[in-house]
Amino acid sequence: MMVAPGAMAEGLDGANTAWILTATALVLFMTLPGLSLFYGGLVRSKNVLSVLMQCFAIACVASLLWLIAGYSLAFSEGNDFIGGLSNAFFANVGRDTLSGDIPESLFGIFQMTFAIITPALIVGAFAERMKFSSMLLFSAFWLLAVYVPVCHWVWGGGWLGQMGLLDFAGGTVVHVTCGVGALVAALVIGNRNGFPTTAMPPHNMTMTVMGAGMLWVGWFGFNAGSALAANGDAAMAMLVTHISAAAGSLSWMAMEWIKFRKPSVLGIVTGMVAGLGTITPCSGFVGPAGALVIGLSAGIICFFATQIIKRKLQIDDSLDVFPVHGVGGIIGTLFAGIFASTELGIFSGYGFADGINSIGEQFTVQAIGVGATLVYTAVVTYVLLKLVGVMTGGIRVSKEDETAGLDIVLHEESGYKL
Repeated sequence: MMVAPGAMAEGLDGANTAWILTATALVLFMTLPGLSLFYGGLVRSKNVLSVLMQCFAIACVASLLWLIAGYSLAFSEGNDFIGGLSNAFFANVGRDTLSGDIPESLFGIFQMTFAIITPALIVGAFAERMKFSSMLLFSAFWLLAVYVPVCHWVWGGGWLGQMGLLDFAGGTVVHVTCGVGALVAALVIGNRNGFPTTAMPPHNMTMTVMGAGMLWVGWFGFNAGSALAANGDAAMAMLVTHISAAAGSLSWMAMEWIKFRKPSVLGIVTGMVAGLGTITPCSGFVGPAGALVIGLSAGIICFFATQIIKRKLQIDDSLDVFPVHGVGGIIGTLFAGIFASTELGIFSGYGFADGINSIGEQFTVQAIGVGATLVYTAVVTYVLLKLVGVMTGGIRVSKEDETAGLDIVLHEESGYKL
């Protein structure tokens, strides 16, 4: 329905609104279809539909939970640890209600897309072996018990934000929470049958590369959109995001080339995700040269983290969620405390949080944010997995069902009719 210009909310900025509308679509594009295809190609053919189904179902469940209580508990006025229920069901949010100079409804759905992708990322840790019912319950509980409180701590007026934690687009809120949640889930559910002696290669790398490309494009909405304005902050966030993704891709590829004598397609796209995840908390605070260092470091550090988790510790985090997103989120959040400094010459950023005057002070705050998020996420995730296990008679499918594949067993469908 068209409305006369005079009916529009006074103070609304049309350019900012248009950009965040676009960014919101880009972030949803990261999950559907980006992450779905990226993960779907990495599993075996008998489980491809189960992964696509999990991502799709999480998008639906998270959206409704965000509407009912998630948005309110994350962003409405409450205490230092959790918000209130004044905006439950988006109460008091109308067409003319503003958040800054954009509609509050737009801010709410932009943040909803972050709440969608975070639990969806965890799917990669327990791929090919969790019951669908257990996955649904766990994802719903985890969103409300982990994502929402940490989101409030950092972005909703909570204690970490008050301390001056720099987290532009989700180093702690998204990547540390999903990474640590994934590691705990992998430990609780146990390794896939045959891991690590049986080869379990990706069944469709073409699908994975398509998903990776969608993630790269969508990530511009994730990071540049977090400026909540069409301005220089958004433009610089987009630039440093792209630089870090390219650098992470090449450094991971180089490490693989040196170690295994061949550069793999899987390696270059995984390095891209590492570069993107690591720059996420820094993206509004660092410059291009800093982003280059961050991206190169991300590819190298996350590569070795993957080798340690999979080969040395033999933990079956199936699609490397913790070593890529968790480790990337941790080092990115810490890097923000260094490369935000204005005293690093060509590597300088755009300054520390208000009241913080040195790298040491800012780095300490960043470390506290990482530590608190890590411990809280690990404890609550473990409790939720045990609770869901009781509710569903165990979170894992039987050995026979795992061998047959989740597509047929859980959904009575198969991904391919060849």
